[in-house]
Amino acid sequence: MDLKLHSPEGVRDITGIECEKKHIIDRALKDAILSYGYEQLETPTFEYFDTFSYRVGTIPSKDMYKFFDREGNTLVLRPDVTPSVARVFANNHREGDALPKRLFYSENIFINHSSHQGRLKETTQIGAELIGDDGITADAEVVAMAIQALEAAGLSDFTVSIGHVNLLKGLFSAYSFSEEEEAKVYDRMINKNVFGLEELLLEKKVDEKLVKLFTSVGRLFSSVEEFEDIKRNVEEYTLIADTFSYFIKLYELLEAYGVGNHVSFELGLVSSYRYYSGILFFGYTYGSGQAILSGGRYDGLMEYFGVNMPAIGFAIMSDELLGAMERQGIEIPVNTRKRAYIYDGNSFKEAVGRAMADRKEGYVVSLFDKEKYDKNPGLTGYEVIYV
Repeated sequence: MDLKLHSPEGVRDITGIECEKKHIIDRALKDAILSYGYEQLETPTFEYFDTFSYRVGTIPSKDMYKFFDREGNTLVLRPDVTPSVARVFANNHREGDALPKRLFYSENIFINHSSHQGRLKETTQIGAELIGDDGITADAEVVAMAIQALEAAGLSDFTVSIGHVNLLKGLFSAYSFSEEEEAKVYDRMINKNVFGLEELLLEKKVDEKLVKLFTSVGRLFSSVEEFEDIKRNVEEYTLIADTFSYFIKLYELLEAYGVGNHVSFELGLVSSYRYYSGILFFGYTYGSGQAILSGGRYDGLMEYFGVNMPAIGFAIMSDELLGAMERQGIEIPVNTRKRAYIYDGNSFKEAVGRAMADRKEGYVVSLFDKEKYDKNPGLTGYEVIYV
């Protein structure tokens, strides 16, 4: 019998200095979010399937880890934290409760990616949700907080790309796309298939100004001044023109937070998560092939759980962030003040006393029996002291 005594494909053990670095980064992210007045919550590792069903708009069912309880109910390992937070809020919210509600979490998610993608199937997300405020100032707070959390973790060279679902809604409403055609547009935009997208829009006889706009997939606008000309060209498409006005105002607010240097706008930005209803944003840095940050507004999601409430949030992918920072050579400040006291039969009490005093001073201290240590010496990074 072939015993499987190693970790399954898509998950991994994190040990030693790497584990320490990850927790240092996670603490920095949490502290930055806490400084904005957000309260931490924890959600169950597994939930009923209905919390993440197709109607919610999260990942496809085939990508979830599913199993059954004793009563035959379908359960899933949490693939996405936002629906869980929405459920918690809806279950606990009462008329007259103070709003907005600011919540944050640090949770592992589980997605059964295809083995060919080479992606982890269990990852840590640290994120925040601002519930009960549909204003642009709420959008600016969440985006700015996400950026400042990444800075607090030690990352400096990154971009947060911002888009808005109303750009596509404006296109679809102006030209009456079928559901099948809308799905094709989404697919080609997600895959940055510019030629396929252009072909599809021209077949629908879409205005050339809009074709040019939507086939700029992947182009980043770092200055809102570039939007003025674009906005004038699409004034007749009210929803699209209003979105450009929104971008201009949002950028002013982000400049007030001092984070405008990290912001760009991507007009073709879309998400595979269908619950987003307004702003979308993703964070990227070199050294990672995946987004290290994702977020957006999801004003319709709460209604699924029985509460009509606007909300916006984000999640930082802790594992991706750590990997990118290490590949960039960013030093993560682990505690290097480490001492090892080597004691014999007569000096144990003295070693304990000195160790306790050192720990109060911020040292990491380990104790070793001299006889055992001398047989197997070799502590890395420790100041070794014989007592």
